[in-house]
Amino acid sequence: MKARAAGLCAPFLAAIPAALATGPAVAAVDSYRFLHVTIETPWYLFLFLLLGVLAPFVLLAILMWKHSLRAADRRAQEEEARSRSQSPPPPGP
Repeated sequence: MKARAAGLCAPFLAAIPAALATGPAVAAVDSYRFLHVTIETPWYLFLFLLLGVLAPFVLLAILMWKHSLRAADRRAQEEEARSRSQSPPPPGP
């Protein structure tokens, strides 16, 4: 059991020196210089989040429109079937 646990931990233990050797690059990930934050960045974030908020409403509108078309078609078919069932039979010879 201990050998299996040591076998599972070996890749992680081998990765620790590699992670420590890349210290400055890892530190740069958290800095604003690495992300290239400019004055336009808040606008990009705003537009991205705006799309995320408005997309469900657009989808809702499309699905409501599609459903209303189906319902109108279904009502027309029911009326047609009702009018056919209520019409008198054609006169025979």
